Amino acid sequence: MKRAIKYVSLVLLSALPLTAMAQGEEESKSFIYATYFYCDANGAERADEIVKQINAPDFDKAVKDGTINAWGWLAHQTGGLWRRAQYYTAPSLDGLLDAQSAMDVDQDAKTKKLADEFGSICRSHQDYIWERESGGGGDDRGAASFSVYYICDETREERADTIFADDFGPILDKFVEDGKIASWGWNSHWVGGKYRRLQTLTGADHKSLLAARGEIIEAMYGDDNAAGAEFTSICNSHEDYMWDIQLETP
Repeated sequence: MKRAIKYVSLVLLSALPLTAMAQGEEESKSFIYATYFYCDANGAERADEIVKQINAPDFDKAVKDGTINAWGWLAHQTGGLWRRAQYYTAPSLDGLLDAQSAMDVDQDAKTKKLADEFGSICRSHQDYIWERESGGGGDDRGAASFSVYYICDETREERADTIFADDFGPILDKFVEDGKIASWGWNSHWVGGKYRRLQTLTGADHKSLLAARGEIIEAMYGDDNAAGAEFTSICNSHEDYMWDIQLETP
């Protein structure tokens, strides 16, 4: 896997190109390799510069030649302890893992020095593999992303996926249609830590995204909504993050 310690790789996340998915048997899958970094806050902007210099050209090339579908680099705006996140996507798990080897090239002395500098700023990380379960919106996603990382009852989390697709999806699609958000996504855990599901929203800026999220929460869980009550009984704990989208292709 390419990290800036070796080659930087991510969610996540959390903020992926969320082109509307086709329905039915021929619906294509999407898998996301996400790495969430713990970084020195005073050096995080320098880490951004290093990623742009030594990683972005190779990831852009990997998108162009079809090794991966997309990638991005996110900066912490508000939330927990993760300071930076990077992701790349592929249509299969095999493709996701093959991309690690395909992009893992030898570094010259200059690149190795920059990679070591990145490692001195972002000293540890957590890896996740997510599968996209449902989502909607276009490719013009704006610069702000909101991610909700859920802890769920593993025996009932597939029911949570159904609720999100069937009950919450139409609500979120209406918010996209009304221009209040640009895209949304719902992703399931394959590999990683304690978080079992990931909800994402993107929009033009954090203020408008937060305002829309307040309305979304009311629509999902207000007025004794039975689907909302059942969902929260399954996924009853979460952590929120707000991200600035620094780099992304496409």
